[in-house]
Amino acid sequence: MSVLRTGASATASRYPSLPGTGSDLKPDWLDTILVGDCVAALERLPKHSVDVVFADPPYNLQLGGDLHRPDQSRVDACDDAWDQFASFEAYDAFTRAWLLAIKRVLKPTGTLWVIGSYHNIFRVGAKMQDLGFWLLNDVVWLKSNPMPNFRGKRFTNAHETMIWATPSKDTKGYTFNYEALKAFNDDLQMRSDWHLPLCTGGERLKDDNGDKVHPTQKPEALLYRVLLSSTNPGDVVLDPFFGTGTTGAVAKKLGRHFVGVERERSYIEAATKRIAAIEPAEGMVLETVKGKRAQKRIPFGSLLEAGLLKPGAELTCSRGKHRAIVRADGSLASGDFTGSIHKVGALVQGAEACNGWTYWHFTRGSLLEPIDTLREEIRSSMPR
Repeated sequence: MSVLRTGASATASRYPSLPGTGSDLKPDWLDTILVGDCVAALERLPKHSVDVVFADPPYNLQLGGDLHRPDQSRVDACDDAWDQFASFEAYDAFTRAWLLAIKRVLKPTGTLWVIGSYHNIFRVGAKMQDLGFWLLNDVVWLKSNPMPNFRGKRFTNAHETMIWATPSKDTKGYTFNYEALKAFNDDLQMRSDWHLPLCTGGERLKDDNGDKVHPTQKPEALLYRVLLSSTNPGDVVLDPFFGTGTTGAVAKKLGRHFVGVERERSYIEAATKRIAAIEPAEGMVLETVKGKRAQKRIPFGSLLEAGLLKPGAELTCSRGKHRAIVRADGSLASGDFTGSIHKVGALVQGAEACNGWTYWHFTRGSLLEPIDTLREEIRSSMPR
């Protein structure tokens, strides 16, 4: 992992695994940290060059004075200069600027994730809608171990909100690994409330004095779920507020590429060391479960071309009530009805629609099997 410093050059290397570049040269910005302000740094990236953005912008926390625990020890809260803005108007202008920069580099089929607290997420969401982003979900990160409310005058802040969006209302073809998430979640649909702990213990980066390197370091579990849901191996993930590199670390583990933008040298040094130590997973372990809609389309006629069925073969429904003859052009004939496997299946049942692949069966030996098993045989023989 290399760091690109402002004004420095990087030598491109052979990198045939990167899809969609039209070249086997690895772009000099890929798998690097760009140093500087996010808006200016993103001008160095080509238009429509990243698949997914995860943005963890300054929250503009508006903290008033030091915060102490009941034992009078001071809470190490986020009071860094990078989180302070002169006014809401200044924060809104900053938000609009980085969102426009994101919109330029994000692919038309890409998606954007933004995380925030009640201090800023509503303002960011409004700006996203003003700029034409289309909101897909808001995902609530429910912290299983939130910091207590020491003053006792408000509810304990036990969650943060993530907005997931496409570049526009008309975006099609964006990645959502529904089946993979369902398998990940014990065959249950993944909900929009994620119960995950704060970043603590050995995962929390500390400096030589034992102090936190970054006040709001996100847990890798959070980014793992984000990237599993909305990226594929080889995709490029951008984090314009890179911090200590959680996005880059998880991207590398999951076989994704990353590009980060960060201006604080201490964060860059910590992120560089962290990511360099990671051994990425490779090969088939990175593959995700895909639903039937994501599988390559196999027309019914392919079964005839492959010799798995022959013209004149008889198909039946699972109960043997309806029968049909396969014709040479891949259509079926059943009494007065002719047409595709789906059309004839619907007509013989008096139904509006039918999945002919699961409705029609053929005989193999003494067993009656759905013709969908023949389609799967063709799929399994195709090159991956």
